[in-house]
Amino acid sequence: MQYRTLGRTGVQVSSLVLGAMNFGKIGRTTQDEATAIVDAALEAGINLIDTADMYGDGESEEMVGKAIAGRRDDIVLATKAGMPMGQERNHRGSSRRWLVTELDNSLRRLGVDHVDLYQIHRWDPTTGDEETLSALTDLQRAGKIRYFGSSTFPAHRIVQAQWAARDHHLSRYVTEQPSYSILQRGIESHVLPVTEEYGLGVLVWSPLASGWLSGAIREGREIATNRSAFMPRRFDTSIPSNRARLDAVERLAEVADAAGLTMIQLALGFVTAHPAVTSAIIGPRTLDHLRSHLAAADTVLPADVLDAIDAIVAPGVDLAPDEKHDTPPSLLDPSLRRR
Repeated sequence: MQYRTLGRTGVQVSSLVLGAMNFGKIGRTTQDEATAIVDAALEAGINLIDTADMYGDGESEEMVGKAIAGRRDDIVLATKAGMPMGQERNHRGSSRRWLVTELDNSLRRLGVDHVDLYQIHRWDPTTGDEETLSALTDLQRAGKIRYFGSSTFPAHRIVQAQWAARDHHLSRYVTEQPSYSILQRGIESHVLPVTEEYGLGVLVWSPLASGWLSGAIREGREIATNRSAFMPRRFDTSIPSNRARLDAVERLAEVADAAGLTMIQLALGFVTAHPAVTSAIIGPRTLDHLRSHLAAADTVLPADVLDAIDAIVAPGVDLAPDEKHDTPPSLLDPSLRRR
């Protein structure tokens, strides 16, 4: 396992992060299976576990808490807040009112007295940076969180938050968690230059592109992954962007074979090769999934392999631009761009 410094915090974290989104009803992973996955991950050298309040409506946090009981001090523990938790209109977002309440809920579910990294799950356009940063700074000073970060923020919002922290003498975001893979490289042109400029640690999610890069999806095979069952449109190859992804996967498979690598090793080795990326978040549903991911823990791609990837998917290009998660709200909601 490789280890990198998380931004400028001085904290050493593994290059692979155990993501717990699949723990519980999302991935149908039981408590015993989740505990076994955590055991194996820690034994392999993974020391950062990432979850969120909304994963399974809190179920993932509860399962992580049970799995790490008795060994909390050996783990860098990260969770997130901001996505809706139920129908109540104020049980979401990044207001002080909600973050103070929801952090206590997360601590209770996790069975701990603090988290190491508390992340705002998405930028909240209804809440000012000063409001959010002041609440997070107070929670940090109270000892309930050690650091805080953002997740899937547009580049300009990352910059604005850094300026707000400076102008109002508040603690700042020290990490960003964006979506990044060989098939979705858009953040290379805007987010990653900003995170490098401000010294943020970067924990990338979906490095296997929702399973497209797992090796299970190939030309001529029925697509029958867990993700395709509840997100069928993302895997409908009659849609041009999905066709482009499948074509790229076929060419990438040839690159992996020539290099003696699995598709997972190619995919994880690619994202962790970028100098701005600290770690890649993996989200195994089973022990077998975890083992296939761990095989990439020490993968270092040579220059010729990276060049071959660039020839298939150019730097800064998203093959499925409609699936970007940091698109400004005004591009999604016409009412926000109309006078």
